[in-house]
Amino acid sequence: MPAKLSVNLNAVAMLRNRRDLPWPSVTGLGRIALQAGACGLTVHPRPDQRHIRFSDLPEIRALLDDEFPGREFNIEGFPTEEFLALVEEHQPEQVTLVPDDPAQATSDHGWDFAGQGGFLKPVIARLKKQGFRVSLFADPDPDQVSAAAALGADRIELYTGPYGGCHDDSEKAAIELEKLGKTADAAVAHGLGVNAGHDLTVANLPALARRMPELCEVSIGHGLTADALEYGMAETVRRFIRACEG
Repeated sequence: MPAKLSVNLNAVAMLRNRRDLPWPSVTGLGRIALQAGACGLTVHPRPDQRHIRFSDLPEIRALLDDEFPGREFNIEGFPTEEFLALVEEHQPEQVTLVPDDPAQATSDHGWDFAGQGGFLKPVIARLKKQGFRVSLFADPDPDQVSAAAALGADRIELYTGPYGGCHDDSEKAAIELEKLGKTADAAVAHGLGVNAGHDLTVANLPALARRMPELCEVSIGHGLTADALEYGMAETVRRFIRACEG
């Protein structure tokens, strides 16, 4: 089965937030993405609400529940008590934990599972007790996978930023792809599912999908939103779904 596509709405929300106006509509474009075949919607509600606002969460949850039962809500973020309260209130199907500092522009590294395991393990247990699937943002490093698996998470989400950054260097892209592939292989061997996200595009997704046939899900926001300006949201989602097929 090809990887499923979750559409990250952060960039849509950031564009909306440039003006005190309700457009572009986060839920409206989320609806179009789901109608076009996206498996779910992803958001990263940061403390400063610079893109997704806390008030967006109940509207997205209602959209999924009322119009697209069976599709998934993925909420990602650093597990502060405020973040965990948002998760518990809005009941996503998946929670993706990322090691972001609030001042970061975007996620740019994975967890140090060995060094931060003591912090993560009780958070993961708390989330899993409530029935959430838990995914952990991870660098492409096979040696860290066993520590991640020991924490009790269901999946890792591979940080694909270095791979996406090689858009003009095919040799370097091949090296980064193999790092990702070896990490995915190790994750599967340890019983973990594998997600991926960051700077993925229609151009670089097929090679990733071929190297990682076990890939469960990709979460894509910036590149997808950029393409939507050219092709429209519905056609862009279809293009990315085709790219997931390798």
